[in-house]
Amino acid sequence: MNPRVCVIGAGPSGVTAAKNCVENGLEVVVFEKNDKVGGNWVFNAKTGHSSVYENTHLISSKAWSEFEDYPMPDSFPDYPNHIQLQNYFESYAEHFGVMPKIRFDHTVNHVSRQVNGNWLVEFTDAVGVKRSEVFEYLMVSNGHHNVPKYPEYPGSYSGKFLHSHDFKGVDESWRDKRVLIIGAGNSACDISVETARMTKTVHMSMRSPQWFFPKFIFGKPGDVFAAKSKWLPKRLRQYGLKLLVRLIQGPYSQYGLPENTTLPLNTHPTLNSDLMDFIRHGRIKPRGAIKSWNGLTVEFIDGSNEDFDIICAATGFWTTFPFFDESFINFKDLTAVPLYKKMMHERYENLYFIGLFQPLGCIWPLADYQAKIASLEIIGRYRRPKDIKSAIDHEVKNPHFNFTTAQRHAVEVDYHLFRKELKSELRKAGVDIGKSPAGNKRLYKSFA
Repeated sequence: MNPRVCVIGAGPSGVTAAKNCVENGLEVVVFEKNDKVGGNWVFNAKTGHSSVYENTHLISSKAWSEFEDYPMPDSFPDYPNHIQLQNYFESYAEHFGVMPKIRFDHTVNHVSRQVNGNWLVEFTDAVGVKRSEVFEYLMVSNGHHNVPKYPEYPGSYSGKFLHSHDFKGVDESWRDKRVLIIGAGNSACDISVETARMTKTVHMSMRSPQWFFPKFIFGKPGDVFAAKSKWLPKRLRQYGLKLLVRLIQGPYSQYGLPENTTLPLNTHPTLNSDLMDFIRHGRIKPRGAIKSWNGLTVEFIDGSNEDFDIICAATGFWTTFPFFDESFINFKDLTAVPLYKKMMHERYENLYFIGLFQPLGCIWPLADYQAKIASLEIIGRYRRPKDIKSAIDHEVKNPHFNFTTAQRHAVEVDYHLFRKELKSELRKAGVDIGKSPAGNKRLYKSFA
């Protein structure tokens, strides 16, 4: 009997998980709570759905973001917008026969493991009826940008407060308002730049120094340029990148930013070509960490204070799975997720996490690799390590770089090193993918 596979989520990782199931002849059902494929890349103006905002573009280039067996159209720019990407995911799902496998407007409420090892999936269907089905295998692809982290400070704030989770764009209600953005990651910088086009000055509070990279280096997308040095020893890559950023941008002190004492690839870098210009033009003002707030007044750790009408916290997300009991699986507070190749659990051989990693690059092509491995294991062509506990321990203790110990780096990987590792796993199943196309259409081929 052909085993049934449940995929939770029809974002990029979910559709590629289903694609690999289809290619390997597996019976698959995808549960998607929204009415389109694309996950967070489906723009939704309503709050409560974690989605891109109105002017979102990719922060990794299309050359290193497109699925390797389905190139993005030549008409796409180097950094496509969310409309183009949602269309791309939809086209991908249709091309590989995934669309008929997706149950849209279906919300997974609870998943539990039965005595025989199968998965009982309880869900609410498109007409609001609660139902349940049993599956032999489970692929979790719900993403890790769903449950927002909210900052806490002494006192209370009385102005308009929102998380980047609920930010959909800037309208007239923001005009000439005093705005503070908390955070300095990609979302914080994008929102700061977007808001600065409507307001007089945007303040950006950051607790610690950050690395800010331009999206283009010497006329090439930053990740395309950086990929040319992936063969270098890691230490040389680190110092070379540090020197390059210094040459392009100059010292951070000229921008009012704290100098970073850690090496660039030990944290998740921020890619934004507009931020530095907006800072030097006085449109964005860097600030230190927040000490407390009272009414509209925010006090910073340097003793200064200022009133703000709107505060947006771009302070990240928790890694959670609301459909699992916390006593079953709970990665929320971990600084390193204990999964082999960020996908295989020590105890449950029929459970896979697809796309639960954060690369210095794009998730999607490597999620495709993970899904290939999972599908090949289900049909008996791949075998995981016999002592998977030791394999997981070794992986946790030997990250690709010395990532800072923080929950935001719990699933951090280096794109090229992780791709190499996943390729090595696939070779165990007799699948040799070869060179990455990275934008070279002549190198694309089918991996069916």
